[in-house]
Amino acid sequence: MSRRLTLSPQIASTAAILPGRAELNAWAEAALQPSVKLAEITVRFVDAEEGQQLNRDYRGRDYATNVLTFTFDEGMPDIPGLPLMGDLVLCAPVVEREAAEQGKLLLAHYCHMVVHGVLHLQGYDHLEDAEAEEMEALETQIVTTLGYDDPYRDDRA
Repeated sequence: MSRRLTLSPQIASTAAILPGRAELNAWAEAALQPSVKLAEITVRFVDAEEGQQLNRDYRGRDYATNVLTFTFDEGMPDIPGLPLMGDLVLCAPVVEREAAEQGKLLLAHYCHMVVHGVLHLQGYDHLEDAEAEEMEALETQIVTTLGYDDPYRDDRA
């Protein structure tokens, strides 16, 4: 267990296969940039109904999506010494469907979604092309270092 990461999984999903605490910790830790000294992250697994509700209520999009990221201090001034804090919400049925459609291992896709979400917690985004390229390159480096295939391999082909 990392001394700089406190990770709290929550299971509100009926999915049969979910990653374990050790995997979640390893993936989140790998995505933390060196500048992050302390992090407190909740990873919540949900079914489609809750995923859709959260996406609708917080993003104005009425469908379940793979991962939602909620940063504790978004819009607040930096407070020295405050840990990186936030929640990742992974919609298990969406992650499962995407992994099957994309021909990816389920755990590899979960790894990618956790890495993606933890990068969002740290301020990375993909709204602009340059931001997307930077974030995707970082995701690829982290995910492949963890032993999984490039999550964007099919997009680059």
